[in-house]
Order: sequence, then C-alpha cells, then structure tokens
Amino acid sequence: MKNVSYAAAALSAAIMSCAPAGASTVTLVVPGTANPYLAGLPAGTTASSGDSAPSNSPVLVTGLEVLGGAAFSFSATGRVSLGGALGPDPDGSAPINHTGTPENGFSDVTMPRLSLLGVFLDEMLPTATSAPASLDFSSEASQSYSSLSPLLKQIFFIGDGVTDGGIAQTVVAPSGATRLYLGAMDGFGWFNNSGQFNVAVSGPDISTSPIPLPAGAPLLLAGLAALGALRGRKRGRFTGSNG
Repeated sequence: MKNVSYAAAALSAAIMSCAPAGASTVTLVVPGTANPYLAGLPAGTTASSGDSAPSNSPVLVTGLEVLGGAAFSFSATGRVSLGGALGPDPDGSAPINHTGTPENGFSDVTMPRLSLLGVFLDEMLPTATSAPASLDFSSEASQSYSSLSPLLKQIFFIGDGVTDGGIAQTVVAPSGATRLYLGAMDGFGWFNNSGQFNVAVSGPDISTSPIPLPAGAPLLLAGLAALGALRGRKRGRFTGSNG
C-alpha cells in the first residue's frame, strides 16, 4: 500500500506543477541600431543599406517563456536617433515604412519612426518562408491598441507600452512562437543610429513553466487513489478477523 501511496503523491505533485506559469519581468536595453530585419539570422547576413548581423541585430528577449498564446506587456523609456536629433520618446514621431520591404522573410510595416517595435519568430530561419502581410500603425488609434495578436515575422509597434489612456497594452504571441526580438523603427540604414530604449518586458516566467504530462495522468491518479482505498479496506477486514 505504501508504494501505491507514494506513487499517487508523486503524480499529484507533478500535476500541481502543471499550473499556469507565473508572471515575471525582465529589463533590457534596445539600441537605435537594432534592425528587426536581422532577427534570428546568422552572422554576416545583411539588410537595409549597409546593416549586418550581429552588429545591427535586434535584441532577443531572454528570461521569459515565449510560446503561442502567451501574453506580453512592455514599459519603455528612452530615445533614439536616426543620425540626427533624438526622437521624442518610444512612441516615435511621424509614421514611415521600411524602404526595402519585405526583406529577409519579414513583413513591411508602417509605424512612427524612432519608435520601439517587436517581432516574434519560431525556430526556423526567417528566410525559409515568405513574409506575412504588413501591419499599419500610422494612426493614433492603431497605435493605442489594447491587445494585439501579430503573426510570426510580422513586425509590430510597441512604443511606450501603454494606450493613450495610460493602460498597459498586451501583445499575444502567435502559434509556434519561441522567440521575441525588440528593435527600433527606421526606413533603412540602422548602422548610423544612436540612443537607446530602456525596456521592461513582462510575460510567463521561464523558471515556472508547466511540465507537460500525458493526457491520461488525472485518470491514472484517480486509479491509484482507488486502488489504495481498496487495499485499505481489505487490510481492515483481515485485521478484524484476527482480532
């Protein structure tokens, strides 16, 4: 009976460990030279009029679990420059699009120049599949979304991470996502940019990610519990007959 009890306890603990992952926040610096069209690409890859990896690669978010359906929020400060004056804040200035679009398998995008942006990837090289449709964040309303669900390789606007009303915005990772990169918005030639964004990213804590269990685990636990109870009743009847 002890073996059954131990097995049931162990399985119960494993099931408890499959509770949804807790939230966590990581901080990182995103330089103005971070070109999203080099995300996930090997050293030596080129893009956008003189940019190359890893010198102009965007910043990979680490310390959080990136997976399909996970929700992320951002809080950003700082300013970047396109070789001239620094921008106003992470929300950027006048909208532009990427001159060489689409590129390296990534979508075009229209959003404020000098703004903070992001892009989700899976484990494949971005160049292995065609680029998705572009998103348009040229209006204030489109920039002030409450929730956004971009596709893989679909570059999206983050800005300072809050709506016009000061409410934190949520970005939901697409199915298959395993990586999240952050960069700055420019039309071409990120190499001569300057400045940086200081970004706090909140999402699932990688240290408390759920451990997958077989679909029949709850039934197995119930069966072990029933077997333990049955053995207990049999033991009681046997003890009583010799009392």
